[in-house]
Amino acid sequence: MIVLEAEPMDLGPDLKAVGVELVEIEGPDREPLHGPEAAQIWSRVLPAIAGAQKWSLDFFSHLEPLREFCDAHKVAYREASKRAIVLSSLTPDALAPLLERFERETFGMRAGGSVETGDPALENELPRRGVDAYHTAYPAYFFCAVCDLENSSVVVLSNQLWAGEIVRRARPVLASLNVEVRVST
Repeated sequence: MIVLEAEPMDLGPDLKAVGVELVEIEGPDREPLHGPEAAQIWSRVLPAIAGAQKWSLDFFSHLEPLREFCDAHKVAYREASKRAIVLSSLTPDALAPLLERFERETFGMRAGGSVETGDPALENELPRRGVDAYHTAYPAYFFCAVCDLENSSVVVLSNQLWAGEIVRRARPVLASLNVEVRVST
């Protein structure tokens, strides 16, 4: 059985976060889901969490392979700084192969706020601090997220989303994929 779980996280008094995990459960065993099937699921879930908000993915390492992939697959990207690339609001069909190819990379996601116009302060901090740069920036966005698909985990930082709302947004896009979607307590 494949399960997408959302769970409130306590990361300190100044941080509101929800952990979202994609796992395969067989009996007592619980393993992160990887590969093409996981990429297909995440390619639906990530845009669903953003809803009507414009969103982007932030990459700040292994940029040359990312550029090569984007050029080969005709995926538009923006060089946000010397060491950061931003990809904006991809379709699930374009997003799934990207997520599968880069599932071993940790990258960020933002929705709302200055996604369309760019955020030079944040985009310059990402290469230096990684996703820790979201700690102070996330209140200006609908959400910021740390995507660690190697561990099949996305941590959503938001003052506007909670675990139940993430589940509500994900459930319809996963209905045809036989994925159980639930809040974990």
